[in-house]
Amino acid sequence: MHNDRKNDDVLVIGGGVIGLACAHYLRQAGRAVRVIEQGVVGAGASHGNCGLVFTSDLVPLCVPGAVRQEILGVLRRTSPLSIKPTLDMGRISWLFRFAGMCRVDHVRHAIRARAAILKSSGHLFEALLGPGGLAADYETRGVLLVYRSEAAMQGYAAVNDLLRPHGVAAEALIGKALLDVEPALREDVYGAWYHRTDSHLRPDKLLASWKQALARSGVVIEEECRLERFRCAAGCVEAAVTNRGERAARDFVLAAGAWSAPVAAQLGLKLPMQPGKGYSITMDRPAVCPQIPCYLHERRVVATPWPSGYRLGGTMEFSGFSIALDQRRLAALTAAAGEYLRDPVGHPVVEEWAGLRPMTYDDLPVIDRAGRFQNLFLATGHGMLGVTTAPATGKLVAELICGQTPHIDRSPFSVGRFG
Repeated sequence: MHNDRKNDDVLVIGGGVIGLACAHYLRQAGRAVRVIEQGVVGAGASHGNCGLVFTSDLVPLCVPGAVRQEILGVLRRTSPLSIKPTLDMGRISWLFRFAGMCRVDHVRHAIRARAAILKSSGHLFEALLGPGGLAADYETRGVLLVYRSEAAMQGYAAVNDLLRPHGVAAEALIGKALLDVEPALREDVYGAWYHRTDSHLRPDKLLASWKQALARSGVVIEEECRLERFRCAAGCVEAAVTNRGERAARDFVLAAGAWSAPVAAQLGLKLPMQPGKGYSITMDRPAVCPQIPCYLHERRVVATPWPSGYRLGGTMEFSGFSIALDQRRLAALTAAAGEYLRDPVGHPVVEEWAGLRPMTYDDLPVIDRAGRFQNLFLATGHGMLGVTTAPATGKLVAELICGQTPHIDRSPFSVGRFG
């Protein structure tokens, strides 16, 4: 959708789930909004993820021992993590800073911050996806963290204790008790932790429905509109210069996912983020299909069922901005699923996909005003929780731009924390 309006109240750069959430709450606050997207709305990392509304996922990736565990896995070729050898100092610096965050004090800080934004998003999703709301194959069936070994499952007990004060602890299911809840699992899996209050949805349906709803509300959406540079003056952004001409606005929101860092760099702003590639395979439902989303823990693979299909997804590949498909990574998804599920693959395969997650080294998003530019606002760095945190992020951005009191503490998501 496009119209000839040249000056907008708010210009949102990025048509993924975060950009659409920002547009939604800004429009709800009475602002006139335009969204520009370099490709097609919802075609990036928002499109092919596994669609978990994972409000219990409080613990960040950077935990004590994470680096050693993943490096050993890479050396044994068993890890879902892949790091392409590089002389890119940005990636090397990011990895060192990630290692520096693998501390107990940061884990506790991140849990508090993630608990607030995830709880808020969970409530907001209920309103967005309830009767008469957006269409997204939304269901609240919980999430099963499934384990093949007793030792691995027991390792999660300490994590579960950290979740308990926040009301999102899981229930342990072992053997027959697990198979009674999810018969699609193989009989030789050991057990699972069941987070009963989590939900899931189909991301491509969510984005398509949200795009239509925003257009009906008066939001202007321009696809194939590529940002080329900014025009700035006196500490403010005046316009975004695109392949379709200038788009002037009063305020600007940078919500371009993994591309936010190179876009911000045009303005002299450093966002210490790296693109983390994830893969997925979407297919028809197998004959014996899970009813509950399953996180296959030792292999870091998710199997998500929907009424309209089924998806396997996972892996974390640090290889720059390429979204080329590596068939070995896709094969690893189906092989991993076969270790846990009775009928791991459906036919036909509808789509093989790769997308880039915007990863900060402390595994917390950036939701803040860009310091040097009073009318530029950042909404990026959501890592593997873009869908889950989208509504609360959009609401925080709208509150920030409109001068309202934030509904949750925004300080953990400040861009100033990077120094």
